[in-house]
Amino acid sequence: MRKRIVGPGRVSGRSAPAQGWLDLEQIATIEVTSEEPNFPIESVFGSADGPGWRASQNGAQQIRIIFDQPTILRRIHLLFVEPELERTQEFSVRWSAAEGGPPKEIVRQQWNFSPAGSTREVEDYEVSLDGVAMLELAITPDLKRRQAPATLAQWRVA
Repeated sequence: MRKRIVGPGRVSGRSAPAQGWLDLEQIATIEVTSEEPNFPIESVFGSADGPGWRASQNGAQQIRIIFDQPTILRRIHLLFVEPELERTQEFSVRWSAAEGGPPKEIVRQQWNFSPAGSTREVEDYEVSLDGVAMLELAITPDLKRRQAPATLAQWRVA
């Protein structure tokens, strides 16, 4: 997988492609604003359950999939897991067409995590997007205190 960390800190690595989903290692570059060395972005796109991704700093973060060629997308799957902190997270998914123009929002969602109850957020969207040049996930991990790092367990696209 090709990736660029566009914030402070740089880590690189590779993971196996996920079955049934697009093989992003072969067709895209990933940009991420930051990452903890033990929680690399590659683990959210791999076929096996990995440690997931975690930002190396608190506050809003962005992850971008930049496709080598315009791509057709029909499904977007996201999994967030937070077993320790009570927090309200907001995320949005946007895409840009190969022809250019401003990114278009697909979804904006808030979720309340609670260790005593709601520790997993699974989002699965059927979409009809043709000519996708870039897919972006923006995460604000803690709307109230802004003290939590952004995390992501899985991100799959088909």
